[in-house]
Amino acid sequence: MRTGLLCLKKQMENTLQNQLILKAIEEVSHKLFDKQKQIELAFACILANGHLLIEDKPGLGKTTLANAMAQVLGLSFRRIQFTSDMLPSDVLGVSIFQPNTSEFKFFQGPIFTRLLLADELNRGTPRTQSALLEAMAEKQVSVDGKTYPLEKPFFVIATQNPTDEAGTFPLPDSQLDRFTVSISLGYPSEQSERQLYSDQFASAFRTPLKKVVDEKHLLQVQEYIESLYAGDEVKDYLQQLVAKTRNHSLLVDGLSPRAGLAMYRLSQALAFISGRDFVIPEDVKNAFMPVAQHRMRSRSVQKKVKNILSEILHETKIP
Repeated sequence: MRTGLLCLKKQMENTLQNQLILKAIEEVSHKLFDKQKQIELAFACILANGHLLIEDKPGLGKTTLANAMAQVLGLSFRRIQFTSDMLPSDVLGVSIFQPNTSEFKFFQGPIFTRLLLADELNRGTPRTQSALLEAMAEKQVSVDGKTYPLEKPFFVIATQNPTDEAGTFPLPDSQLDRFTVSISLGYPSEQSERQLYSDQFASAFRTPLKKVVDEKHLLQVQEYIESLYAGDEVKDYLQQLVAKTRNHSLLVDGLSPRAGLAMYRLSQALAFISGRDFVIPEDVKNAFMPVAQHRMRSRSVQKKVKNILSEILHETKIP
């Protein structure tokens, strides 16, 4: 009897947490029109304890999305505008000698926050880009031989401009592999864009969003999502997709084990957002492109990565 009551209580808590996440997604959608799918993927990414890469042109709402997510999740928010003359210390922080104590004191950089927006990351040099690697992988920062842990949750949203633009430095594979998900926002529909010019929207846009989920609940959801059940048929389907990227003649390299695990975690997060406590093959299918597209490179000039990945999805039978 007591076990049954505990299970019922746990189920009710999970249902409430799901409703709060859905409410948070709804609030952010008031700031970005026609971007429901991208917003859900962004939330699934943080619920999967990952990091998000947004590849798009300037002015399409990338900063708005990051700021809105920080507000509804109650997370501290910092933004770094990457430029070619930035140094790693501009990201991590610096130790400065204090004459009165004859010691060095470490002054934290903007990376010490809960949600970090690395704006136009590929305008920074490779040396500065790499300052994020340890923080994204291990949730810590090492400076001058000392290690400083980052508070949890820690979430990076990075934006990058098209790589053919002047003044950009392509992100290396090791950096791209740290991002769980990549999305593109694109232009809004004509009807939605017309709303942007109304006085009502301008007033609503300036009004900060209310906190819907606090840090404690967010950490609980992240932990719960890792326990969501996925059957053998789901795992087999995921493994087939990963294997086909490794054996495809037109792809330079296949998905890494880290990428496969990212797809699994994202599938669990998408299942949670859908209100389920188990993963289905469609969750894996929906997670495949966002996880794979920024990690892959095509050997063919005529055939783009997205087209190759779409063919892999089409050819792989869903169990």
